[in-house]
Amino acid sequence: MTATHTILLVEDNPVDILLMQRAFRNEAFANTTLQIVRDGDAAVFYLNGDGEYGDRARYPLPAIILLDLKLPRRSGHEVLGWLKEQPELKRLPVVMLTSSRQPLDVDRAYDLGVNSYLVKPVGFASLLEMMNSFKDYWLDRTELPELIRS
Repeated sequence: MTATHTILLVEDNPVDILLMQRAFRNEAFANTTLQIVRDGDAAVFYLNGDGEYGDRARYPLPAIILLDLKLPRRSGHEVLGWLKEQPELKRLPVVMLTSSRQPLDVDRAYDLGVNSYLVKPVGFASLLEMMNSFKDYWLDRTELPELIRS
């Protein structure tokens, strides 16, 4: 039996969101749910279960977060820093998925505890290849942590 996973995509670019939704419609992701928030504050609200996100049946905690760096309201670095300070959430794997190759951005993400840093590929075929590799590694082969329940 294949496990079902929820992935939280934190992304503000509508084109990138559309491409990710298209990639997740691929048969390989049949047992994966993609939840999307469009800014850093919404990511924190989702993860904290605030407001509408309090309904965990509708907005379950993710197995993995795909986090863009350049976001409105709160940057990916700020979301990551907040997340790693939360005792019940700090184990959540975070994959930074961004267009920045700047060494300062990469280094800061790892200093804050990101699990992986991926640069968004150009073109859908390359994105699909990357996401299939992501699925193989993170969802099929990696033992994901249990979250601390309060």
